[in-house]
Amino acid sequence: MAAGKPSKEAKAAAKAARKQQSKERRRQLWQAFQMQRKEDKLLLPLMIGAVLASVAVAVIIGLIVGLTWFLVPLGVVLGALIAFIIFGRRVQKNVYRKAEGQAGAAAWVLDNMQGKWRVSNGIAATTQLDAVHRVIGMPGVVLVAEGSPQRVKSLLAQEKKRTARLIGDTPIYDIVIGNDEGQVPLKELQRYLTKLPRNINTKRMDLIEGRLAALSARGGPALPKGPMPTGAKMRGMQRTIRRR
Repeated sequence: MAAGKPSKEAKAAAKAARKQQSKERRRQLWQAFQMQRKEDKLLLPLMIGAVLASVAVAVIIGLIVGLTWFLVPLGVVLGALIAFIIFGRRVQKNVYRKAEGQAGAAAWVLDNMQGKWRVSNGIAATTQLDAVHRVIGMPGVVLVAEGSPQRVKSLLAQEKKRTARLIGDTPIYDIVIGNDEGQVPLKELQRYLTKLPRNINTKRMDLIEGRLAALSARGGPALPKGPMPTGAKMRGMQRTIRRR
């Protein structure tokens, strides 16, 4: 056997692992579907309607162009895809609705950020579980506060001052999670961050992350890992949906 070439046993083990992962994803999707179906009475009608509408359009176009035999299966596949998208979005909406207003919800959302984001949760906190989280990304440094607006205001000011001393002229953004004027709703947090302008590159991000590492080492009140036990489950299901 050539050096570095995987053995038959290794290939078989890798194949078995992939098969098990695929089985686990299907199980998670089925669980997510069952949970959502029980709470969302519109889910099935919307999904079925998407498939039927797609097939109907395919039949009509097929009759016009004379390719019904080809377009109907294509309509079924397209309808299934639309139905799956509807399912994923309604699951996500349900997750955010349940997380709204709960301690640790913003940290949970930040942990699900995709892309080149460096997240440090709970860099400052109060005994009432108000917290400030730090995100380093292409926009610069973003401080995200959740909890009582009156209490987190001072936390934000302190962290902004400390951060500014170490990162020079790199932009610092501060956000308070909430539904009042000047605040960012929890469900809009990820979108808000991705719409911020790009001000620095990856090299600068690495430099800033190193300089701020000492600030993250400070202890504070423990924060929940997620907004709720079911939220943790739904988080895994969201990841499974994105993989699909």
